[in-house]
Order: sequence, then C-alpha cells, then structure tokens
Amino acid sequence: MAPFRAAPPLGAGILAQAAEAAALRNVPLARILHEEYQVPRETLLAALRDHYRCASIEYDERLPIPPELLIDPPGNLLAASGWFPVIKDAGGTIVIAARDPSDSAMRAEVAGIFGPGPYEFRVALPDDISWFIQDFLHAKPGLLIGTERTGLAFWRNTMAQWRTRLACYRTDLARARTALAFIGTGLAFVVIFWTLLNSKSFAARPSLVYMVLAVGLLLISGALPTYLKVRRSRMTPPRHQTLVEVSAATLSFLEDYQDLKHTGPKKKTKETMLARLGDLLGSYCTIIYPAPSSRERTHLARERNVLAAQRTIAGCYRTIT
Repeated sequence: MAPFRAAPPLGAGILAQAAEAAALRNVPLARILHEEYQVPRETLLAALRDHYRCASIEYDERLPIPPELLIDPPGNLLAASGWFPVIKDAGGTIVIAARDPSDSAMRAEVAGIFGPGPYEFRVALPDDISWFIQDFLHAKPGLLIGTERTGLAFWRNTMAQWRTRLACYRTDLARARTALAFIGTGLAFVVIFWTLLNSKSFAARPSLVYMVLAVGLLLISGALPTYLKVRRSRMTPPRHQTLVEVSAATLSFLEDYQDLKHTGPKKKTKETMLARLGDLLGSYCTIIYPAPSSRERTHLARERNVLAAQRTIAGCYRTIT
C-alpha cells in the first residue's frame, strides 16, 4: 500500500478500502485501484517510479525478448516472485521488469538464474508481469512466442495491400472491357450505316442512315477516351510472373512461421509452376488445436494468415485470367 500513498486523488481512507478489498479477493492492489477506483495506469506507474526511484515498463507484446532469456526461468517462479526478463541490450545488460525492484530475494533469484549481471531493474504493475509470463512463456522459446502475432499482423496487412492493388487492376480492366464493348457496338453501327448506304436492294431514308452513323460515332467517341486512359495507366498489368513472385513470397512466409511437414498425404507433382504453387499452399491450410500450454489466439492468427495467403493467390489468378 505504501507505493500508492502519493498517487492522486487517493486519500488514506480510499487506499485502505482498496487494500482491504485486494486482500479479501487475493488480487493486486493496483488492479483494484485501476478497475474500481478508475485510477489511470499512468498515475499508478508514476507513483511506483517515485517510490522505488527507478524507471517503469509496461507490457508490450512487440518487445523483442531474446530467446536465451526465456529458457531457464520457470513461469511459476516468476509469477510467485513478481519479475520477468524483458530486454538484453548490446552491452549485455539485462532489463528486469519487477513488481518490487527493491526486493533482495528477487534480486538473488535473478542473479542465480542469469549470473552476476549487470542488471537494470524497472518497476511494473503486477498485471503487466502476469501478461509477460502468460504471453512469452506459453511455448518453447524461439518457436512460438508473443511477438509472433505482431509479425503475423504485419504480413496480413502486406497481403491485404497486394489484394487491394490487384482489385484496382481488375476494376480498371473491367472498365477497359466495358469501353471496348461500347466501341465494338459503335463500329457495328458504322458497318450498318455503310451497308445501308451502299445497299441497292434496300432503300432507306437518308436521315435514318445518317442517324445510325451518328449513334455509332457517339458510342465510339464516348468509350474511346476511357479505354485509352486505362491503356496508358496500366501498360503492364499483372501476369503469370507476378503470380509466381507473390505466391513465392507468401509461401516463404508460411515456411518461416509454420512447421507443418506432415499435414497430409503427398500429392503428385504437377508440370507447371502455378499448379505446383497452388498445391503447395493447400498443405498449410489445417486446423491446429492448441495445446494446453499454448495460446489459442496465436493459432487463430496463424490460420488467418494462411487464409489471407490463399485469398492473395486467388486474387492473382482472377487478375491474370
């Protein structure tokens, strides 16, 4: 309770009530202050910084925690002692997020696991420590850690940009096809005009004949600028090589983030590159049921990326065909 005495706008009475509620529920005091008394996290962290006279750190799944920091410390020990290794800088200093940076027993545990140091201890809220433990120790280090979801989200955004660009190509090509259809209709009217003008067996009124010509020229003059505009702006639309490159990039991503060597029976190798890439992608679309020690949202993120890769390659097919 002492670290939060200086946190505004808490009084002694409110702080005592919150401490009693936290003790009865067996939850951290900071959680009670934040959720029930609406004390901002920034205010709580500022009070902790002033009390322990050190920097603070918050949970962030994008932190590039080195795998060697996650090999030795067991999650139950970290949860009981209230600390977590978060950063190792170029000089070898290990940054420790701790619930109580002044705890000598905690410092002894850190030294016993990682050696003599050097160390930098930063204060963190208890919930942040729990989130670090839950997110970064739910699988073997180096194989599946919390930072993977950030990379997965980046790849989904990249593939979404590809699909958006391919959709723009398809829209422009559809406009060009529509313009060509109007141009063809206009040329048909011109041919009808020429046939009526030179026909000896069918005598039509001159006004009707020239009206047919006017309609044809009107259609051509209205559609030709649209076609030429698309033609100039899309000189090199995506072709088969584009599909191969995009497919190779998405498959390279899948090879980096997935380990699905035995997902199904082997298929007969096909002749063309496009067919082989299409069959190879299908091997990665599998439902992976999460193990008890893993986080389901990470597996779902992997599935979303596989489906995004399939949509991207399907978009390439639609664009070039």
